[in-house]
Amino acid sequence: MNTPKRTLTNVLLRREISSAELRQDTPKRAALAAALLVPGLALTACTPAGASAGDTSAAAASAPEAAAPTQEASRAHPRLAMTYDGGVMVFDAAAGEVVLDEPLAGFNRVNPAGDGRHVLVSTATGFRVLDTGAWSEPHGDHSHHYTSAPSLTEAVFPATTPGHAVVHGGTTALFDDGTGTVQLFDPRELSGLAEGLPQTTSYVSEHAHHGVALQLQDGSLLVTEGDSESRNGIKVLSAPAADGSRTEIAHSDDCPGVHGEAALAGETIVVGCEDGLLAYRDARITKIDAPDEYARIGNQAGSVESAVVLGDYKTDPDAELERPTRISLTDTATGTMKLVELGASYTFRSLGRGPSGEALVLATDGTLRVIDPKTAKQAASIEVMDAWEEPLEWQQPRPALYVQGTTAYVTEPATNQLHTIDLVGGRVLGSTELPHTPNEFTGIPG
Repeated sequence: MNTPKRTLTNVLLRREISSAELRQDTPKRAALAAALLVPGLALTACTPAGASAGDTSAAAASAPEAAAPTQEASRAHPRLAMTYDGGVMVFDAAAGEVVLDEPLAGFNRVNPAGDGRHVLVSTATGFRVLDTGAWSEPHGDHSHHYTSAPSLTEAVFPATTPGHAVVHGGTTALFDDGTGTVQLFDPRELSGLAEGLPQTTSYVSEHAHHGVALQLQDGSLLVTEGDSESRNGIKVLSAPAADGSRTEIAHSDDCPGVHGEAALAGETIVVGCEDGLLAYRDARITKIDAPDEYARIGNQAGSVESAVVLGDYKTDPDAELERPTRISLTDTATGTMKLVELGASYTFRSLGRGPSGEALVLATDGTLRVIDPKTAKQAASIEVMDAWEEPLEWQQPRPALYVQGTTAYVTEPATNQLHTIDLVGGRVLGSTELPHTPNEFTGIPG
């Protein structure tokens, strides 16, 4: 299909978007769900396993940042951080324009920092802090909204090979694939960036590997295990003692090729394997097997509104590039997995969740599929763009999906466009041309 070019500011950006609407705990979510879910719907030596580097501070690794002038806004300003070949840009969804375009060499990745304002950019020196320049502050029964000039700061959490950055339970966990080191910090402390980076605590894995870590609300730490040759499982460690040490709570090595993570209702944490999933809850790890002997679920999307995790599903271990047409929906409460045939392929940047747990998949036929996670039935198909094909190299740009409350954003590299989708109404609200070809992107509610 040929999507007409519409000006984003003429549609979405004129309506008032409250900060509450963009939060996961908005009381409106039940009504929104009813409207949407219709029926039918890298390596060096490191310290021994279990060792803790104790309290550290990355502040010395970065220069203090001067605060930009701040002004109060009448509404929240959601902003998106996007990478492109040679730089990073920030798009203001309330203004419908790019408000920062900063050159940055290399292939860079982006993740939310966890405070609703900053984004972490994976660079050659570590996780660099990008200030999007928009945020909200709760004040009783309402919030105050603020904007300032966005900036790619000089503040960096050092890492030799920055990998996954995961926000959960009020803590941000940064995994250095080059050393196996996990840095943990309170993202709220980024508000004092002018005085330096937040204080961090760290944990060092036995071996460096492409891993992921996540700290739960009780202070326990879930971390993957592996080395430069393979990855095979996870372990969960207690909250640190006074001396910084942790003790093992649970462990499983029954997860070949462990990759990714997702958080679900009841603080169930899921990681993907090449033959199913591991689910952790209440000090217990459960293996959920896939129906196929080889079934890689390397990318997952979770929702605190659901016990079902959305995952990809690949079954050809020898493929140069497998373009799957089935996705997996795994109910962690019952330990059952359902496979859904889409009739079109998708990529690792295609998965998302709606405001009430709806499973969202951006397919290569140009549609955004909305699937009921309980019934595994398609509820809607929203036409977004022309059909496209996944490139052979994973670093190359391809359409990507990011969801913020009741709004979904989709990039279209072929036309350098950003499409904005109303998940409640099930329609494209508008499209905006970007000055560069977008690659990865994420956002903040503003």
